[in-house]
Amino acid sequence: MPIAATSFEYNQDDSSAIATITLNRAERLNALTFQVYRELRDTFRALAHEPGVRAVVLTGKGRAFCSGGDVEDIIGALLGKPHEELVQFTRLTCDLILAMRECPQPVIGALNGLVAGAGAVIASACDFRIAAESAKIAFLFTRVGLSGADMGATWLLPRLVGFGKATELLMKGEFIDALEAQRIGLYHRVVGAEQVLPEALALAKKLASGPSFALGVTKDALQREATMDLRAALEFEAQAQAICMESPNFREAHAAFLAKRDPEFV
Repeated sequence: MPIAATSFEYNQDDSSAIATITLNRAERLNALTFQVYRELRDTFRALAHEPGVRAVVLTGKGRAFCSGGDVEDIIGALLGKPHEELVQFTRLTCDLILAMRECPQPVIGALNGLVAGAGAVIASACDFRIAAESAKIAFLFTRVGLSGADMGATWLLPRLVGFGKATELLMKGEFIDALEAQRIGLYHRVVGAEQVLPEALALAKKLASGPSFALGVTKDALQREATMDLRAALEFEAQAQAICMESPNFREAHAAFLAKRDPEFV
């Protein structure tokens, strides 16, 4: 079934097996609305069952990747709501992050500009982050009276930059520039603005040509094993690797090695 969205752009290139999601509220710095949250969550859930997509690129239009929740459409609308409705909303935001992390395809964040608030957590939920030099980032929640523990930030960020640096970023809520984000391991690569999307697409193409099932297992293992002890992790990996050894891609890699050619993974 085709994936449809009206609050952002969705493009699926069947020839490369790459899906590109583009936040397109440039005049609002790609701020999130209730509809954007819902459609992003539903899109990533649908991608988990889309065999024609083997890598996903998430980016924005204009000078921001995502500036967080829209001040008028979300923040203003939430003031005075009863507790039950507030929980419904916060669970929606968390469901988006869960859908991204459970999406078996690698997700590449092409961070074209400002990355703030909820946008910073969405970027952190990507598997790779390629950023423009202008892509300063901040987890702004405490600066507006909210907990830094938002949308899984306190789970994701220590695993990316370490406990101490995550504490600083989440408690102070201050912006750091792209080169500092790269230095601490939050960004994988920083490039010129015009190179962000081409670099992200090149990485997506490389990953899409790889063994997609094995990449999905790897992503799942990185997440699951974070809460396992060593004995459980080793057993999980033993079972997962045995399943991969039964896949056609394992046989194809062997055949390609013997024939001295590049493997053609399915």
